[in-house]
Amino acid sequence: MIATARELLRRNLSPQSFQSINSCWRYGKFDFPRLVASVFVRRVPQVQGFPAGQAPGLLVRQLRSINVFAPTRMCRVMLRHGSDKGQGLGQGLHNYTTVYSVLFGKLRGKPLRIFELGLGTNNPDLLSSMGVYGRPGASLRGWRELFPHALVFGADIDRDILFEEDRIKTFYCDQLDRVAIRDLWAQPALQGGMDILIEDGLHTFEGNISFLEGSLEQLRPGGVYVVEDILQPTLGQWRERLETVYSKQYPNHEFALVTLPNSFNDLDNNLLIIRRRS
Repeated sequence: MIATARELLRRNLSPQSFQSINSCWRYGKFDFPRLVASVFVRRVPQVQGFPAGQAPGLLVRQLRSINVFAPTRMCRVMLRHGSDKGQGLGQGLHNYTTVYSVLFGKLRGKPLRIFELGLGTNNPDLLSSMGVYGRPGASLRGWRELFPHALVFGADIDRDILFEEDRIKTFYCDQLDRVAIRDLWAQPALQGGMDILIEDGLHTFEGNISFLEGSLEQLRPGGVYVVEDILQPTLGQWRERLETVYSKQYPNHEFALVTLPNSFNDLDNNLLIIRRRS
């Protein structure tokens, strides 16, 4: 039966999707019913590119082709490390890993530089707290496993959870403080830019804007910057800012505002994805 299901998937999925799912098979358990159902069930993101009215660019077309219902190996790895980025086993507050698997999957063997703001503090006194069940550093350890030749960096406002491990180094940053952001990027270890830069910090419009405007120049040509967990009520503010400011201020970048279908979460399952043209 397993061999028959694998052949059915191979015939109906794109080679990249099948390769990702076949990796899940080799690495152990995954959401088998969802995997098989994804051959017949297709859920795609709502994607708006900026400036509006132009023909969709490569980034927008790529994002619109993703079936976010289909689980991937990246989903499983992030869930195992305690990150909330991935779906699996019929659950998951976010299904970002279905998008990241397509955007970053071909880069697995590259010597990337990956940075993520927000380590996942569980300090209840901080606005960015994930609560007592938060696992600081979960996503960074997931990135390290997924990209075995990458250097992974992170930053957080909670100094108590900063750490250093093999291929992981973290720093202090208050994303509402422009001086703190400049000090962060002045660190010797962070010189040279980033291939993947993910903002998973405070999750407010003001915080997102502050860090983006102080950090977008750190993106290498061909690199991708992501703002996670954008709140549904702020999507209008984002559309206005992207249309009137950023698409004009950064003409060498592609912008896509993405809403992902997720039956568990209709509050903040939204992404801003920016790709710097080569």
